[in-house]
Amino acid sequence: MTGLGGSGAAAPGDYVYFKSVVPLHKISIGSKLWRYYDFGPKAVQPLICIPGIAGTADVYYKQIMSLSMKGYRVISIDVPQVWNHHEWIHSFEKFLDSMNIHHVHIYGTSLGGFLAQIFAQQRPRRVKSLVLSNTFLETHKFAAALPWSPVVNWTPSFLLKRYLLTGIQDGPQEPFIADSVDFVVGQVETLSREDLSSRLLLNVNVASVGSLSLPDCFITVMDTNDYSAVPQQLKDQVNERYPSARRAVLRTGGDFPFLSRPDEVTLYLQLHMRQVGVEPRPDLVQGFTRGGSSGSSNDHKDGNSFDDHPKDDGDRSSVDSEMEHSESESPYSVEPIPASTELANTVLGTANSAQHVSLLCS
Repeated sequence: MTGLGGSGAAAPGDYVYFKSVVPLHKISIGSKLWRYYDFGPKAVQPLICIPGIAGTADVYYKQIMSLSMKGYRVISIDVPQVWNHHEWIHSFEKFLDSMNIHHVHIYGTSLGGFLAQIFAQQRPRRVKSLVLSNTFLETHKFAAALPWSPVVNWTPSFLLKRYLLTGIQDGPQEPFIADSVDFVVGQVETLSREDLSSRLLLNVNVASVGSLSLPDCFITVMDTNDYSAVPQQLKDQVNERYPSARRAVLRTGGDFPFLSRPDEVTLYLQLHMRQVGVEPRPDLVQGFTRGGSSGSSNDHKDGNSFDDHPKDDGDRSSVDSEMEHSESESPYSVEPIPASTELANTVLGTANSAQHVSLLCS
C-alpha cells in the first residue's frame, strides 16, 4: 500500500490544499502534547472529532473543510500519549479548559467513539451530544486478542504498526475505499512508537462504558454496512444500549467512511448538529484566515480563505446543494442521497426541527 497521507505517493490534491489553509496547532498541557486542527467560527459550539486507533487529526480533513464552510466550528485532535482511560479523561478535560471550551459535541470513530463515551459518562455536563461510528462499549474482546499487551511498551515500532494494520481489510476493494485505506496507512507511518503503544493500551485495557445521562435523542449512531475492523457483535451492543438514538447507515465505506464517503458523513454530521440545536454561523465564514480565526464578514480576504481558492478536482459537491435537491447524487453511491427532510425522517428518525428535538429531550 502507498501512503497517500504520509511518506509515500503524492497526497490527494484536496488534502494538499487543506494543509495550505488550515494550520496544525501543537500545545503542551502538563506532560501531554496535543496536536489538533481548529477551524470555524469560535462563536459556535464545536464539534470535536476523535479518531480511531490508526487515525490522526488529519483523517477528518474533508469534514473540517466542508463543515467550516457552512459556519460550523470543527476541532480534530490526535489522541495524546495517555496510558489508561482515567488519564484520558483528565487530559481531555484539561485540553478543553485550555481552549476555554465548556460544552462540546463529539464525533468519535472506533476507539475514538469509545473514548467519547467514557468521557461523556464521567463529565456529563460538558458533552452535549455524540455521533458514534463503528465503535464499541467494552474492550474485553480486544484485550483477549492481544495477550502480549504487558510488553507493548517495549515492542519495536515496526511490529506495532504491523499489528495495527492487520485489522484493516486488504485485497481488492472499491477504489474510494482503497484510497481511504492508503491515506490512513500513510498517517500510521507518521506515528511514533510511544503513540502506537499508548493507543494499543487504550484499546485493550479492560473497561466498559457505563450508563450515560445524555438522552438517546442527542446521540447518532453512524455505521457502515460492509467490512469494519470492529466486530458486528460489538456494534450491535452500541445500538442496543441506545435504542432511541438516531441511526445513520452507510451502505458501504469500510473502516474510514469519513474519507471514503465524505459527502454522506458530512451531511449526517450537519443534520445531527442542527437537530441538537447548534446553529451554524455562515455569516462569519468570509472572515476565515490561515490562523483559523473568524472575523467580520466585511474583513478583506487575504487569500487564505476557502472561498479564495478554486475548487480542487477532488472536491465534492457542497452539503447545502445536496440538501436543496431531493435527488442529489453522491459521487460514490449508485443510489441518490435523499434530501435533508427525508434523511431526518426516514433515516435518522428525527423530529422536523432542532427546536422540536430539544423539546422532546427536555
